Amino acid sequence: MLKPISAGRDEAAARSAEWIPSVRWALAGLSLSMLLSSLGTSIANVGLPTLAQAFTASFQEVQWIVLAYLLGITTLIVSAGRLGDILGRRRLLLAGIFLFTVASVLCGVAPTLWLLIAARAAQGLGAAVMMALTMAFIGEMVPKEKTGRAMGLLGTMSAIGTALGPSLGGVLISGLGWRAIFLVNAPLGILTFLLTHRYLPVDRRVPKSDRAGFDNVGTLLLALTLAAYALAMTMGHGSFGSLNVALLLAAALGVGLFVRAEARAASPLIRLAMFRDPVLSASLATSTLVSTVMMATLVVGPFYLSRTLGLDEALVGLVLSVGPLVTALTGVPAGRIADRFGAQRMTIVGLIGIAAGSFILSMMSATPSISGYLGPIVVITVGYATFQTANNTAVMADIRPDQRGVTSGMLNLSRNLGLITGTSVMGAVFALASATTDVTTAPSEAVATGMRFTFAVAAILIVVALAIALRSRALSRRTQGA
Repeated sequence: MLKPISAGRDEAAARSAEWIPSVRWALAGLSLSMLLSSLGTSIANVGLPTLAQAFTASFQEVQWIVLAYLLGITTLIVSAGRLGDILGRRRLLLAGIFLFTVASVLCGVAPTLWLLIAARAAQGLGAAVMMALTMAFIGEMVPKEKTGRAMGLLGTMSAIGTALGPSLGGVLISGLGWRAIFLVNAPLGILTFLLTHRYLPVDRRVPKSDRAGFDNVGTLLLALTLAAYALAMTMGHGSFGSLNVALLLAAALGVGLFVRAEARAASPLIRLAMFRDPVLSASLATSTLVSTVMMATLVVGPFYLSRTLGLDEALVGLVLSVGPLVTALTGVPAGRIADRFGAQRMTIVGLIGIAAGSFILSMMSATPSISGYLGPIVVITVGYATFQTANNTAVMADIRPDQRGVTSGMLNLSRNLGLITGTSVMGAVFALASATTDVTTAPSEAVATGMRFTFAVAAILIVVALAIALRSRALSRRTQGA
């Protein structure tokens, strides 16, 4: 069944290549789109102390500047992918870039905190469209044998955006003030809009009678469910209270209602039959587990480096930037390797790398050093870049054309849910293993113990992900053999 799809996909890629004067310029536009959406996630964090002073607000209130963006992405990303499949991806991507750019300007000129938060939510909605549709365009524009390289490029730009955010934000705030961290997106957004408008393939006109309907009920239920889960995982900063439990229960109820609605819908947002595909199901599950583990490096790293190794803030920031930098440098080579040796095989290799790095950190010696910490971190991040590129390639290479947008959205959603879950769960594991109520004042030995235990848990989670990937590969071979 996959062969006709693949053949049709290659024909579509060939046609797309004829429509586009320069595929490279189109990829440049998509890369900038991925860069901006990732930059928007990380650049605001460094400005929270300054924003708290500027608006005379508490830290809990300014945290909504980050949370609003995160909620905007999480709640809309699957729906954005589906809308792109129905209405046309180019048209919707241009609308998303426009919304992101305008919202960035509104953030920069916001006179009050709550208007800034509202503008950040709108910015997150635009970013959701940008994230969901960039990967879908790769399947349309790039020949199958080069999909891995293109996915690696997008992964590299995402890593650069994540790594660049804190340092660029710090420079802009110190030189131009906090408004600059949002206004910097305006010229980049305009350039991205012009490139995508000029070089992306024009959407095919489909008669209205042939268009699939949009699942309004399913979209609303999914958005509410994801919002409830995201709030449950982020509010309280790791300490679960009655509100967190209530939100989790609401999310669980929402999942049940959503599945029931999708089973009855004439044109569902997500076709439940898609989850029978072992490659897709395994990719989503492993992506969530890997993203959960990767948050451990960001949750545990700052405390370990400052409390155990005694580094100052500047050195902590420098050491933490090594991981994203390695990911950025590894993305494109990992894509080339996935194209050559097979995406499913390289997915497993990447998981083995993450598991090995996590295991080494869990066995860290009693005499810690920067090199002793960075070595395993480099192994983990190289494994992550390899996994992420190969995993996305394995899913998007043979997906049906009318499902590329929603599938891309689901892949991004699985990553975001993992990051949200990891922030809460891995943070709670770290605090529990450190045996202290306040990690910021914990003794260096306690922090080191917490770090080792947290990465032991991380290694176990990756072993689970590896088992899922191996089982998926066996089922896929069995299906192809049949």
